[in-house]
Parts: sequence; C-alpha cells; structure tokens
Amino acid sequence: MPTHRITDLLEADLATLPPGPILVAFSGGLDSAALLHALSRLDSARARGLRAVHVDHGIHDDSAQWAQRCREFADDCNVQIDVCAIEVLRTRGLGLEASARRARYGEIERLMTSGEILALAHHRDDQAETVLLKLLRGAGPEGIGAMRPLRRLGPGLAWRPLLGLPRAALREYAEQHRIRWITDPSNADPSIDRNFLRMQVMPRIMSRWPEAEASIAQSATWARAAAEFIEVEADRALARLQGLDPATLHFRDWLDMPQALRDPILRRWLRTLDLPEPTHYQAAELVRQLAEAGEDRQPCVRWPGAEVRRYRELLHALPPLQVPPFDWVSAFDGGVLALPMNLGTLRLVDAERRCAIVTDDLHVRFRRGGESLRLDAGGHTRELRDLFQEAGIPPWQRGRLPLVFERDGGLLAVADLWVSEAGFALFGARGARLEWSLGKPTAAAA
Repeated sequence: MPTHRITDLLEADLATLPPGPILVAFSGGLDSAALLHALSRLDSARARGLRAVHVDHGIHDDSAQWAQRCREFADDCNVQIDVCAIEVLRTRGLGLEASARRARYGEIERLMTSGEILALAHHRDDQAETVLLKLLRGAGPEGIGAMRPLRRLGPGLAWRPLLGLPRAALREYAEQHRIRWITDPSNADPSIDRNFLRMQVMPRIMSRWPEAEASIAQSATWARAAAEFIEVEADRALARLQGLDPATLHFRDWLDMPQALRDPILRRWLRTLDLPEPTHYQAAELVRQLAEAGEDRQPCVRWPGAEVRRYRELLHALPPLQVPPFDWVSAFDGGVLALPMNLGTLRLVDAERRCAIVTDDLHVRFRRGGESLRLDAGGHTRELRDLFQEAGIPPWQRGRLPLVFERDGGLLAVADLWVSEAGFALFGARGARLEWSLGKPTAAAA
C-alpha cells in the first residue's frame, strides 16, 4: 500500500469525527509509532490539538528506556507527550497483561480532557485476533463485533482509524519513513493467548484461506451492526419492563422476551444500577429458576457483588445483603442514631427537621419475630407480618427495618413506615416525627 494512503485515510476519517483534540495512545511499538507519525504530518490533526501519552507500567526491565525513547520520538514529531508511570496491581481473575491493560486505560481516562479523542492503533490483524478470542470464549454478537471504530471512553471518545488496514501496511509505512520502533519481548510469549493466535494459529489459517483476516473483520462488522440493533431494542424494552423502582423488573414480561434480547436487557438493567453482571451460566440459572419456581417461592441467584431476587411479579436487583445482628439493640433519645450494617440513620425531627430529643427510655432493635402494634385508638393490634404482606415489602427487607420500642417493650414505630397509637402520642407531644435515612444526614440537618 502506498504510504500516502494511510495519511489519506486518516485525513478522511478526521473529517467525520466530532470536534475535539486528538490524544494518541503511544506505546512506542510499530503500530502506534506509525499512527503518531502519520497524524503529526496532518495539518487537520494539529489544528484540533494533537498530543500523545505513554504509560510506563514498570513491568519490564527496559521500561524506563522505552519511556525515554517515546519522549524522543514525540519530540522528533514535534508533538507534546505525557509519560506516566503507574503501578500495576494484579486484579483477581485477570492475568498480568489484562491487569496492565486495565490500569493503562484507567490512567489514560484520568488524563483525557472533556471531548478529547483517544487515537488507538489497532488494525485489521488485531480485529481478526479479537474475534477469534471472543469466539473461543463463547461471546455473542456484542463480543464478536470486537472493536468499534468509534466509541465512548471516559470524558471523550476512543477512535480506531486503522481497523481496515493490515499490519503489513503499517510496517511498510514505518520502513519507508525509517521509523525506529520498540519491540516488546512479551509479544513473542506464546503463553499469552493473543500471541499464540498470532504466531501459531493465524499463519496456518492464512496459508489455507489467504483472505481470512479480511473475512473475519467483515464478520465483525456484521456482528457489530447486529449488536447495535439489539442494543437499541434492549434499551426500548428495558424502559417498558422496569418497575416504578428502577431496581425492579417485571419478570414475566422479561421471560417472554426473545432470547436475543433477554440477556442484553438483564445486563443493561444491572449496569444502570452499577451492579456487576453475571456469567452466562448465572444468567441461564436465573432464567431456569424463574421459569420453574412456583408462585409461593422466592428464587434468588447470587454472584460476586450482586443478587437478583423475585418477589411477587417483580425482580429485584441489589448488592449482597447483610443481615443485622439478631441481638443488636441501642438506646434512643431522638438524636441521630447510626444503625449497623450500613442501614442508615434514625432520628426524630421537628417541623424544621431539627433533632427533637425525648427523655423517655426508648431503644431500637431489629425484627425477631412476633412483633405487633396498634395503629389506631380502639383498633386491633396488627402483626408486622400482616402489615408487611399488605404493603408488599419484600421479605429480605423486613428484617432490615429499625423498630423503636418504649421502656416496657411496647412497639412504637417501624422505621418511618408505621407509628403506633402510643408512638403518635409520644412524638406528637413534641411536634416530632421519625425519619429513617439510608444516607448520612447533612451537617445542617443534624
């Protein structure tokens, strides 16, 4: 490929991008060196604001030398560069390379300005390898769609303008412009899955099917289009299926969705709640339990960081619940009382939301079973169990509601949901009401 074709491609792609400066992710290797060099020759890239960033992971013995060579290369291109040294912490379930990649992107996102466009040098060979890796891991259309040419990243965008070009075209460009690039020895380590594919698998595939890389990349394009269609439809369906509480979902309607939409809806729902997503096995187990559980059952599927429970007609997604200590009890005078297990605070407030102090010997604990209270003068005593069922409070939340008792053990209030006849008399005499907050009160309110 003539070298001017790369600059022509970049020039044309720049014209279609949203406004914003360009930040090149520069490792010093062949691919990113060719990209930075080519962009530095374009007036349209410089006019936007062009700079580079190199992240030094400190993993390899020569990383400090590589960082210096990156500075020198950027200087030769007359491009400002930020060199950042980071410490890579091994993440549970990830290898060293994946942990380094996560740390690198985290640092780059921290450096990006609002609207900045991160230029990445991934090419067609990378795309083909990514598709094969995703297939081997059982990915669906979203995964097989592999890398997008343009996507959201942190405060800006990630831009991959070279996905249509083979690695050979970048090597030809680098050689013609006498670019000296860094060779990372870890790229020759066959124990890394991507390296094994590149060195052992792809050459054999290409010897039989010479157009394989282009064909695989085209399949990724089709899969990406399908994934984007599914994404739009999943968004629309989620808006219909969510309950009044965003953390709930109408489970029957969700089960009735086509299989192609059911899983994406679940994952988008959990992402909106900042909850981790399940494995494919865990998602399938949730479907199985919901389909088989009787009306009187309350199926629950858990995975690290989240659990999904069914109660009546709704699914509830929530962080893992911790049960308050059975024997926990605390004196209560109306001032701010911090509850255990991150269950918020309880206090009495007057009409201006100032704390109202009582002198009675009150105490707070959680449910132990058999509690009841009289809501109205002359009315019947009601068991909490019945009140909870009538109000539709899910069973797992009932033991997390603080209960306020008077000196002789009579139940005065259930959080700020129900207050007994005696509770109204006691609190009303001070013009106060109970307030239960799952967040910390502000200094002014306290």
